[in-house]
Amino acid sequence: MSDAPRTLPPEALDEWALALRERFGLAADDVPVALILDLARDVANGVARPAAPFSAFVAGLVAGRAGGTPEQVREAVAAVVELAAGWKES
Repeated sequence: MSDAPRTLPPEALDEWALALRERFGLAADDVPVALILDLARDVANGVARPAAPFSAFVAGLVAGRAGGTPEQVREAVAAVVELAAGWKES
Protein backbone atom coordinates (compact mmCIF):
# COMPACT_ATOMS: atom_id res chain seq x y z
CA MET A 1 0.00 0.00 0.00
CA SER A 2 1.20 3.52 -0.80
CA ASP A 3 1.93 6.18 1.81
CA ALA A 4 0.59 8.86 -0.57
CA PRO A 5 -2.41 10.85 0.68
CA ARG A 6 -5.82 9.78 -0.63
CA THR A 7 -6.96 13.34 -1.32
CA LEU A 8 -5.81 15.52 -4.17
CA PRO A 9 -4.92 19.20 -4.11
CA PRO A 10 -6.78 21.18 -6.81
CA GLU A 11 -3.82 21.21 -9.20
CA ALA A 12 -3.49 17.41 -8.97
CA LEU A 13 -7.18 17.07 -9.79
CA ASP A 14 -6.59 19.19 -12.88
CA GLU A 15 -3.69 16.90 -13.82
CA TRP A 16 -5.90 13.83 -13.33
CA ALA A 17 -8.66 15.34 -15.48
CA LEU A 18 -6.11 16.11 -18.20
CA ALA A 19 -4.77 12.55 -18.03
CA LEU A 20 -8.31 11.17 -18.41
CA ARG A 21 -9.03 13.46 -21.36
CA GLU A 22 -5.80 12.46 -23.08
CA ARG A 23 -6.29 8.76 -22.42
CA PHE A 24 -9.83 8.72 -23.79
CA GLY A 25 -9.58 11.43 -26.45
CA LEU A 26 -11.94 13.83 -24.69
CA ALA A 27 -12.26 17.59 -24.98
CA ALA A 28 -12.20 19.87 -21.94
CA ASP A 29 -15.99 20.37 -22.26
CA ASP A 30 -16.42 16.60 -22.08
CA VAL A 31 -15.05 16.54 -18.53
CA PRO A 32 -16.95 19.17 -16.51
CA VAL A 33 -15.01 18.76 -13.27
CA ALA A 34 -16.80 21.50 -11.31
CA LEU A 35 -20.23 20.25 -12.42
CA ILE A 36 -19.48 16.70 -11.32
CA LEU A 37 -17.97 17.82 -8.02
CA ASP A 38 -21.08 19.89 -7.35
CA LEU A 39 -23.25 16.85 -8.16
CA ALA A 40 -21.21 14.73 -5.74
CA ARG A 41 -21.52 17.37 -3.01
CA ASP A 42 -25.29 17.74 -3.49
CA VAL A 43 -25.91 13.99 -3.48
CA ALA A 44 -23.59 13.41 -0.52
CA ASN A 45 -25.41 16.08 1.48
CA GLY A 46 -28.94 15.30 0.28
CA VAL A 47 -28.88 11.51 0.14
CA ALA A 48 -25.73 9.87 1.54
CA ARG A 49 -22.02 10.13 0.96
CA PRO A 50 -21.70 6.70 -0.70
CA ALA A 51 -24.44 7.68 -3.16
CA ALA A 52 -22.24 10.40 -4.70
CA PRO A 53 -19.93 8.32 -6.97
CA PHE A 54 -22.77 6.00 -7.93
CA SER A 55 -24.93 8.98 -8.85
CA ALA A 56 -22.15 10.51 -10.94
CA PHE A 57 -21.85 7.23 -12.81
CA VAL A 58 -25.61 7.13 -13.42
CA ALA A 59 -25.61 10.74 -14.68
CA GLY A 60 -22.85 9.82 -17.13
CA LEU A 61 -24.66 6.69 -18.24
CA VAL A 62 -27.90 8.61 -18.81
CA ALA A 63 -26.10 11.37 -20.70
CA GLY A 64 -24.22 8.84 -22.82
CA ARG A 65 -27.38 7.00 -23.75
CA ALA A 66 -28.99 10.33 -24.69
CA GLY A 67 -26.12 11.14 -27.05
CA GLY A 68 -23.41 12.40 -24.74
CA THR A 69 -23.27 16.07 -25.68
CA PRO A 70 -22.17 18.57 -23.02
CA GLU A 71 -25.77 19.82 -22.85
CA GLN A 72 -27.05 16.29 -22.25
CA VAL A 73 -24.48 15.87 -19.49
CA ARG A 74 -25.70 19.07 -17.83
CA GLU A 75 -29.32 17.90 -18.16
CA ALA A 76 -28.57 14.50 -16.63
CA VAL A 77 -26.62 16.08 -13.78
CA ALA A 78 -29.43 18.58 -13.16
CA ALA A 79 -31.95 15.73 -12.98
CA VAL A 80 -29.83 13.84 -10.43
CA VAL A 81 -29.29 16.99 -8.35
CA GLU A 82 -33.03 17.72 -8.44
CA LEU A 83 -33.78 14.20 -7.24
CA ALA A 84 -31.21 14.51 -4.45
CA ALA A 85 -32.60 17.89 -3.35
CA GLY A 86 -36.00 16.36 -2.79
CA TRP A 87 -34.78 13.09 -1.34
CA LYS A 88 -36.30 11.93 1.89
CA GLU A 89 -35.68 8.48 3.24
CA SER A 90 -38.77 6.38 3.68
